Amino acid sequence: MKKSYRVKSEKDFQTVFKKGDSVANRAFVVYKLVRPENKHFRIGISVGKKVGHTAVVRNRLKRYIRATVTEVRDQIDAQADFLVITRPYARDFGMTEVKQNLIHALTLAKVIENSSEENKGN
Repeated sequence: MKKSYRVKSEKDFQTVFKKGDSVANRAFVVYKLVRPENKHFRIGISVGKKVGHTAVVRNRLKRYIRATVTEVRDQIDAQADFLVITRPYARDFGMTEVKQNLIHALTLAKVIENSSEENKGN
């Protein structure tokens, strides 16, 4: 994912965190802020130490989140800045569980307009 698709600065991250609407499921919290001036969506990902005590676990979850967002990027609202914050419940998730739960959370937050029901079975 290109750098232009990321919420990188602390100022932008805090703006979405404070002014955005939040929605959550057991595994993820999603904050969304609509910015009409955006040419494309931007995403910020946070996986804290409570989720995974080692960098290996945290980086694996971030990689799965990025892969899922890349798969559904055509369905994502182009004017959205959103943050995905991982909860400890997702600590031991594999790729399919991350995908299912993240798509569910993004749909609840209305980041994804049209939820694809092609989620792979357990």
